Amino acid sequence: MLDRFACACCVVWFSIATLGLRQSCCSAAETPIARKIVLVAGETAKIDVSGHHDYLAGCQCLEVLLQKTPYVETVRVSDGWPTDESVWDGARSVVFYTDGGGKQAFLSSPERIAKLQSMIDVGVGLVLIHQAVDLPDQHASRVQGWIGGVYMKNKSGRGHWDSQHISFPDHPISRGVTSWKINDGWLNDIQFVPEKKGITPLVWSSKEYEESREGLDGHVVAWSYNRPAGGRSFAFTGLDAHSAWERAGLRQLVTNGVLWTAGVDLPSTGAPCAIEKTDLDAMLTPRQPKPAKPAAKKPV
Repeated sequence: MLDRFACACCVVWFSIATLGLRQSCCSAAETPIARKIVLVAGETAKIDVSGHHDYLAGCQCLEVLLQKTPYVETVRVSDGWPTDESVWDGARSVVFYTDGGGKQAFLSSPERIAKLQSMIDVGVGLVLIHQAVDLPDQHASRVQGWIGGVYMKNKSGRGHWDSQHISFPDHPISRGVTSWKINDGWLNDIQFVPEKKGITPLVWSSKEYEESREGLDGHVVAWSYNRPAGGRSFAFTGLDAHSAWERAGLRQLVTNGVLWTAGVDLPSTGAPCAIEKTDLDAMLTPRQPKPAKPAAKKPV
């Protein structure tokens, strides 16, 4: 009797233990890893045209779009660099939407450059938007290694023009991307890594060809980069004005691009990124208008 009771207890204990193990394994398998993405807005001028270079509003928009994807955690930073650098802990990707030409806060000290380099070295993703890809000569080579290509004064091109974007290459970032038309401020003639190894051009734009791939390498304005030592990078040189976010295709491409750098598996239709114009407008940073230029004196 005692032996049978002991055996029954063993069977019950084994069943409970097995069930617990199964539940534990299932929970571990079913809970995806949270992806932390840090969104860094460059200093946004207080006196300017509404929406122009509104990095604060742009990062707020991106935060809303990225949070539509499950298990994505976002942290938003203003003025180009966090006051508390523990923000970087656990980041899977970092986005900089900022002025360029050496005004990037992440280039302002050797310590900040070293911090970013250490993150790149362990495979943290990197995204540079608009003028963030505009690098002074002394930093161009290093940042080129981070992002795959950079704008360089006297070697690259820039300007505003009408363009439409219709076809896109087969790449996870292109999933669900639809065509869009826009007058945007672009940077092109990007100086890429040798032989463009690891680079996938995603969007083309120029005054001559508007959008088509006929412009070839010189007209690439968005690209992905699989870094040789590991890690993913993405750059988009448009988004001069906040109104650009109204284009669904542009939103899809940029949202996908950021998530891709964080290692998120993108669905075949792309990441969710719908947003209302009223919500976009509510994000705009209050601005003082630029002073009117004095009227030219008429000749006497």
